Amino acid sequence: MQDKTMTTTDILEGRKAHIHEKGAVPFNIACEKQSVAGSVSQRACVFCGSRVVLYPIADALHVIHGPIGCAAYTWDIRGAWSSGPQLHRMSFSTDLQEKDVIYGGEKKLYQALVELIEHYRPKAAFIYSTCIVGLIGDDVEAICRRISAETGVETIPVHSEGFKGSKKDGYSAACNALNQLVGTGDTNGISPLSINILGDFNIAGETWVIKDYYERMGVEVVATITGDGRVDDIRRCHGAALNVVQCSGSMTQLATMMKEKYGIPIIRASYFGIEDMSKALYDVAEYLNDKTVMRNTQNLVRDEVSKLVPQLRKYKKDLKGKRAAVYTGGAFKALSMIRSLRTLGMKTVIAGSQTGNQQDYARLQELSDEGTIILDDTNPLELAKFLEEKKADLLIGGVKERPIAYKLGLGFCDHNHERKIGLAGFEGMLNFAKEVHGTVTSPVWKLAALHRKDVWSATSRQHRQGDES
Repeated sequence: MQDKTMTTTDILEGRKAHIHEKGAVPFNIACEKQSVAGSVSQRACVFCGSRVVLYPIADALHVIHGPIGCAAYTWDIRGAWSSGPQLHRMSFSTDLQEKDVIYGGEKKLYQALVELIEHYRPKAAFIYSTCIVGLIGDDVEAICRRISAETGVETIPVHSEGFKGSKKDGYSAACNALNQLVGTGDTNGISPLSINILGDFNIAGETWVIKDYYERMGVEVVATITGDGRVDDIRRCHGAALNVVQCSGSMTQLATMMKEKYGIPIIRASYFGIEDMSKALYDVAEYLNDKTVMRNTQNLVRDEVSKLVPQLRKYKKDLKGKRAAVYTGGAFKALSMIRSLRTLGMKTVIAGSQTGNQQDYARLQELSDEGTIILDDTNPLELAKFLEEKKADLLIGGVKERPIAYKLGLGFCDHNHERKIGLAGFEGMLNFAKEVHGTVTSPVWKLAALHRKDVWSATSRQHRQGDES
């Protein structure tokens, strides 16, 4: 790729195919590959992906078979809320030590499960294999079968050894685990006007907002998989008329399994921004083909949008012309972010994701303005340099991207699972506008700008020294 941006930014040779500037060359971007050696990828591991999907199931036991360090990845950095049980907020680990690595950890896992299930009596138990378990070869499946037979509590292995791939592979491991529950419950009494919500994890209560919209339309939500999830709901979710998949990267596999086995159709949805939120509701109403549901949907959207738009005008006035960068876990979310930023008068100059596919990036490219940099599986140095060169005023990302923004003196908006503010739905769009406005217009960045040159000179010096070594 030969263009002005690329020639001013040092890029590892193996990374060049993963970067595209709209308008510079015909669209062609590499993706869905292992991270390039030498590139400090922002991606998470397989274990991380499996935990993102499964742990919001609030009445299940979640046990990490591995070293204690992996247990730090738990509810407190993934803000999924529950309307009832709080078992998902407790992090249990077998805490494997050196002796266990040598002699095996199966006995330790068995004893831990016996004690935990006796004490908590969960609806089900998920057992996560970590890197070390994959290396020493513990037969986690055998232990799970034994515990299920002895306790009557379905105990499900999650093959989430971190080294096996990336976060996206963890999604697959989680879907395989969930598939063992689906179809084991009674579907009597489920309305023909019913759906499952897949791929929303109730961050800051977002699932409740979305579920309320559908219920106001006259649609029954059979199961939320997995935000504020319940084991018994997941067991009977195969009785729903439609699967609505929010985070396509995390839950499409489960929806596909259900389509193949039970014939349940799939539609994709995004609940972020006015356009996508409205479309998500109308798509369900159109599929169910019920006049009352459609009328309720029209009234709901009209009422919510008419309340929201006047409130957004005051924020748009200050934000018009500002430049934003978006880097998310899945590319589908980035599409909604670009639309939401346009609603606020802002331009997206960088858009990327950890796990996007060719179709996702093609849609990103179509939606983006000329000159937008599209990134697949970027690293901190790349991202920082493009932020500087594109003169971004805001970075939207997750916990790993936050320090990059702050070091550069940029506004930052957390749109990942760590956040404590609900950004989905119509009310979420207002929260998004408030947060973006508050950080972009903060006077603190004027002070930070004074130190940018020092930061960049130090970064460039370290990079040159690394090349020389």
